Amino acid sequence: MTVVRNNISRAEPTAILKVQGLDKTVQDSSGALTILQEVNFELASGQSLAVVGASGSGKSTLLSLLAGLDTPSHGGVQLSGQDLFSMNEDQRAAHRAAHVGFVFQNFQLIGHLTALENVMLPLELRGDRQARQLAADMLARVGLSQRLEHKPAVLSGGEQQRVALARAFVMKPDILMADEPTGSLDHATGQSIIELMFELNREAGTALVLVTHDMALAQRCERVVRIEAGKLSEIVAAVA
Repeated sequence: MTVVRNNISRAEPTAILKVQGLDKTVQDSSGALTILQEVNFELASGQSLAVVGASGSGKSTLLSLLAGLDTPSHGGVQLSGQDLFSMNEDQRAAHRAAHVGFVFQNFQLIGHLTALENVMLPLELRGDRQARQLAADMLARVGLSQRLEHKPAVLSGGEQQRVALARAFVMKPDILMADEPTGSLDHATGQSIIELMFELNREAGTALVLVTHDMALAQRCERVVRIEAGKLSEIVAAVA
């Protein structure tokens, strides 16, 4: 049994993410459509948060706003101490690259690059002279030391998601944002990926925002919030 608490605004120590009055409205053929309304919450450094809700409820839209990939109609997001929407697009991209790791349902690997090159790429863009060694070490950590020179087309779905995890964590982000990370995988493979993701997250001390439709998976996070009718409410275990 669970209870739902609205107006999530509790303060957390050393917040890595602060969301204030976030609204998102778009225009469609019938007029204005509100996707998110007055979203407020904070996430502490190292804390994990799951976002659940029906398909089309705005989960992925919220994740895009939290990372500055999309802009809100109203409200603000502070990420790693910076107001995202006081920056221009190039500044947001640079801040995101420095502080955020991503894992997506469809992996988003670059097809003509090897596993090693995919993991090296963000390091090279940062100008890291140890990119090759760091990428190789991280791929070994996720169990792919024998697949460094393989391209995504010859990797299984689980292996591709391991490459994506290596690419995200090699940058030592402040926060990992994962959008349905097991959505393209079979159950057994998905379970192994989730175990690995939580292991890496604990090792790195990284905050986590996990978008999922799977409540059992969501409840592995320290906090769970639900989006419904554009509003966020926090799901709290009932006291016996």
